[in-house]
Amino acid sequence: MPGAVVWCRGAAPPGTRGRVLPDGCMDLLLWDGELVVAGPDTHAFESVERLGEPVTGLRLPPGAGPRVFGVRAHELRDQRVPLAAVWSGREVRELSARVAGAADPATALEAVARRRLRAYERAAPDPREAALTDAVVAALRHGMSVAQVAARVGLSERQLHRRCLDAFGYGAKTLARILRLRTALRLATAGTPLATTALRAGYADQAHFAREVKSLAGVPVTELTRPPAPRPER
Repeated sequence: MPGAVVWCRGAAPPGTRGRVLPDGCMDLLLWDGELVVAGPDTHAFESVERLGEPVTGLRLPPGAGPRVFGVRAHELRDQRVPLAAVWSGREVRELSARVAGAADPATALEAVARRRLRAYERAAPDPREAALTDAVVAALRHGMSVAQVAARVGLSERQLHRRCLDAFGYGAKTLARILRLRTALRLATAGTPLATTALRAGYADQAHFAREVKSLAGVPVTELTRPPAPRPER
């Protein structure tokens, strides 16, 4: 599925806490044996392991989630909900059994999303919708202002805001902040000095970068860019 990323996380002891940073995406998860939809986040989501089982996910690119799940993105903003709350219970039970019993659950999740996307595209009221959302994401990643993006895609700023709520879960300004954060963290974790990272990612200065990280991620930038602690030798 173009732009989608399959990921897996190993089993962790019950009670283990994790932090998921906003990225403009929606995910389909096999979590604790249940199919779950992760909506678009406006801030870091803190998860707590219940059963301590591995988690498998399919991260859909920005704007693709509503086309797969059949709901407007803002309806699932900052939420984790069972897939059965979005699709019919019978369908989800069949899919859950198929995915959980697959030799490769990640591939099975991707197959589920691919089928739903094909069905959506056949019935899509506006075949240009996917191209429009892709153009919005590309323009924001290049640092364009909301007004510039609206002009580029031929919408008013109010129309753009409404389209962004449906496709991404929030307006273009919030999406731009999230995309810029992800760009900056990629640079910083690769070893780029924080002051250089801030300028290259489009922040006014390092202090502006630090404030945005704290606002969106809930922790200081140094905590997110700190190298992982070495494992103790056995």
